[in-house]
Amino acid sequence: MSELQGIARFTFHEGKLEEFKRLSAQCMEVVRTKDSGTLQYEIYFNNDQSECIVLERYRDSEALIEHAAHIGDLMEAIVATGSVSGELLGEPSAELRANLADGPVRLLTRFQSM
Repeated sequence: MSELQGIARFTFHEGKLEEFKRLSAQCMEVVRTKDSGTLQYEIYFNNDQSECIVLERYRDSEALIEHAAHIGDLMEAIVATGSVSGELLGEPSAELRANLADGPVRLLTRFQSM
């Protein structure tokens, strides 16, 4: 299986920044202590902290499925902090494709690389 990269973009609702920070700290702890195939998990804010980007990288589809299971309980609350969009880059397994089918994450497959 191939490595996958994720990009999530958040624009926060008024007054929800601190809630996002609290929840994302919990997610980071889960990634550090439970995930076995998460290779990168980084959060970046713009200057006024009204928006952020989360960069994620996974060993393979199974690692992303595992990660989603580990943070599943937090996802509804995190999404409630703002408007969210995202992309998944790579070649996901059939199981992961099915999991993403009805969601807001756009899938982009590799055209070229070096």
